[in-house]
Amino acid sequence: TPPECPFCGEAAGQELQEHVRARHGHLLSAPGTGNGEQLYECPMCSLTCTNIQILEEHVDLHLEEDNFSEGGNIRDLELAQQLQTEEDERQRSEEEKREREEFKKLQKQYGLDNSGGFKQQFLKNMEREVDRGRMQPFEYHKRKADMLESLASGIDDGRTKTSGVIEALCKYYQNENKDVRRVWLSAGVDHFHSSLGDRGWGCGYRNFQMLLSSLLQNSFYNDCLRDTTLIPSIPKIQSMIEDAWREGFDPRGASHFNNRLHGSKAWIGACEIYSLLTSLRIKCQIIDFHKPTGPMGTHPRLFEWILHYYSTDNEGGAKVVCTSKSPVYLQHQGHSRTVVGIEEKKNKSLCLLLFDPGCSSQEMQKLLKQSSDGTGLKLLRKFVGSLKEKQYQIVAVDGVLSLEEKAARCRASQVLTSEKIP
Repeated sequence: TPPECPFCGEAAGQELQEHVRARHGHLLSAPGTGNGEQLYECPMCSLTCTNIQILEEHVDLHLEEDNFSEGGNIRDLELAQQLQTEEDERQRSEEEKREREEFKKLQKQYGLDNSGGFKQQFLKNMEREVDRGRMQPFEYHKRKADMLESLASGIDDGRTKTSGVIEALCKYYQNENKDVRRVWLSAGVDHFHSSLGDRGWGCGYRNFQMLLSSLLQNSFYNDCLRDTTLIPSIPKIQSMIEDAWREGFDPRGASHFNNRLHGSKAWIGACEIYSLLTSLRIKCQIIDFHKPTGPMGTHPRLFEWILHYYSTDNEGGAKVVCTSKSPVYLQHQGHSRTVVGIEEKKNKSLCLLLFDPGCSSQEMQKLLKQSSDGTGLKLLRKFVGSLKEKQYQIVAVDGVLSLEEKAARCRASQVLTSEKIP
């Protein structure tokens, strides 16, 4: 590239010196020198030179510095981009790690972590009891044998069952004269509580056992339950739900569990109870109380629905109404219980009566010898202000399905929705 004039930027070729002298000579004489010596001023820093070659070298140095500076800026930009990319990758990696850890926690919380099921937990907890001196080795081996027999037969061993509570309540309310105006009780139902094998995750299965115990006492459901004449064990219930899925019930819910419950500690809820009951041709519905309907996050509409459920066709003047209605499955986030009745107080307030799988058989036995002051009923009573979860679901039984109705509900369950109370 021909050298350019440092004064005007034109390409001067080999005649740069002559070009500068001819075109810019008037700029080259330094004022005050007095000797007529030619001076050359750098157009970039105003340095004065006495030789045009020196000026050219000087200007070249400026250009090299600019190129170096520009290259340095490019390298700085590339380094900054590299550092930002590394930081983004680090944050993305940490976020993915957190998501994996949270997912594992959720899997463990809901029994989907492949850590075993009822049998494994039962044995592990019994071994822990032996280590702590709370169980003798001979009792361990006996209970292990009983548990294995129960699993093989598919029948619950009955160790956690308490019968006769509804009958005891009926007698108590006949003599209660304080603040209960009327009370409606479900048909007879046995209470089942969680055991060493399902503690922490088995409430849904235990509530199904309670509901089924009531249905088995009602001859109206004999045809539906001719293959289920005894209360099934939890692993058997898991297999029954899987059978319902294979029939086509609730494919979305089945996929949530990867179509497998047996051998896991998976929690179940209202949808699984609905699918299982419907597969047995038992007519039921899910009612969704999806938001509070009263002050302070309460659900008075839930209590009104339960009252209507039990009092329909039971509006007689008796104080204690022992209905033929089945108990109601009640679900909220993290737990489920069974509604076995409802009180109406003299001040018109309502109080649900609940069987909780978390309540031990020792506590439930106390209700069979209910004292006259009713203190034992604290285990069962829940007032409006006591149920303040954001959302509740209930499963209520209401008859028998024909084969055609069962097939129709199976098809409908593929987009299963619950009725929502506004």
